Amino acid sequence: MTKQSVEESIEGIITDLKSRHPAQDEFIQAVEEVLCSLKPLFEAENGNEYLQSFRVIAEPERVVKFRVQYPKFGSDGNVELNTTTGYRVQFNSALGPYKGGLRFHPSVSESIIKFLGFEQIFKNALTNLPIGGGKGGCVFDPKGKSESEVRMLCESFMKGLYRHIGPDLDVPAGDIGVGGREIGYMYGEYVRLRGQPDMGVLTGKSTDFGGSKLRPEATGYGLVYITLEAMKRYKHYRYLDESKREGISTNCFKGLKVLISGSGNVAQFAAEKVLELGGIVCSFSDSTGSLTSNTGFTRSQLDQICELKNVRRGRLSEVREMEGATYHAGKSVWQLGLECDVALPSATQNEITLEGAKNLAAGGCWCVAEGANMPTTNEAVEYLKTKVDIYLPAKAANAGGVATSALEMAQNSARLFWTAEEVDEKLKGIMNNIFATAYQTAQEFDRPWDLQFGANAAGFLKVFKAYKAMGYLKF
Repeated sequence: MTKQSVEESIEGIITDLKSRHPAQDEFIQAVEEVLCSLKPLFEAENGNEYLQSFRVIAEPERVVKFRVQYPKFGSDGNVELNTTTGYRVQFNSALGPYKGGLRFHPSVSESIIKFLGFEQIFKNALTNLPIGGGKGGCVFDPKGKSESEVRMLCESFMKGLYRHIGPDLDVPAGDIGVGGREIGYMYGEYVRLRGQPDMGVLTGKSTDFGGSKLRPEATGYGLVYITLEAMKRYKHYRYLDESKREGISTNCFKGLKVLISGSGNVAQFAAEKVLELGGIVCSFSDSTGSLTSNTGFTRSQLDQICELKNVRRGRLSEVREMEGATYHAGKSVWQLGLECDVALPSATQNEITLEGAKNLAAGGCWCVAEGANMPTTNEAVEYLKTKVDIYLPAKAANAGGVATSALEMAQNSARLFWTAEEVDEKLKGIMNNIFATAYQTAQEFDRPWDLQFGANAAGFLKVFKAYKAMGYLKF
């Protein structure tokens, strides 16, 4: 296909999607990011067939919506009944059961869940494990809620969801606002509703009842593992000063300044692994602001932050008298103009705008690996690809969580329980293979520097081949 015909087809696909999914900006953004990055694929042989299949893949197979209700206990003893909408987008089952997390957060909408489910298709495909793509959640903020309020919300959510999930149909997990506590409450309600246990229906469970070792750590560890592999294997530097290139493949994180956003599971365990590898972690953030250290946080200081977030469920604004640390109220990490070598955005979608991308480039950043889902706006991605050498999109970089969820599914199915060392070794292998697949695909299309294209194309082609083999693309 010619470049002009590809552009016209892409415009037609986006216009069509907007008409069927009005006012769903995040979903359209996610589709545009993948669609536009795949132009080299569409311009090659079989381009029209790929474009036609993309129309099919971009439409969810099923969207489930249901009522969720929960109490709000007032300080005066009164109880208020709240109602919200629960979502489960079962986006694509070409490669296996729908797989993806549940998000409880005030920002949740059908658009947010669709974008996350769409991203999940290609992320899961890159793991080379037999899992399809899905996502779910509802508007709810667990922060500041009592244990009873959280439990009742989880139980109500599962009452609406349980008919639509199963170990061979759809296997939800956690996401923002949904950790081991929430998964436990939902699994308990599922068992009560079904009248029998079924360990394989949810992942992210406690290791006390069918969970996998290293599941909480997996996304953060996996993010660092794939970045480490990129440092070892990447050979197509274009922007990094030649004097700084020498030694990267052997020293890797040693002595490098690393900016991390967020302070949840992904950020915490990514920071832990960076420190273990000799890197210098210079930032964390949450919805109230950012905490930075020019000299880097120590392991003891990281432990203090983890205790604040995981035990006290507090805010970074509560940090007092941490040596060398500065708190920036209302500011994201990417607004501060900090110097760094590596950026690991691990907070939420669209946290790096064009302004933030320019700040990263000005601060000497040469490697960006995304720990959150779609943390960079499309225009910021395009800018970063002209300024940094290694850009690892979320579909590749944060796949460690869902990969370990799939390992949990395997353990549940086989009635086995692997050690932390066994899971860690498998996780490293999966993340290394994801980088190799993305890098090799980029080189096959003579775009060795374009890991965004490599990851998106590799994931898309795997789903395309499965759909084609099953007859979904025949007319």
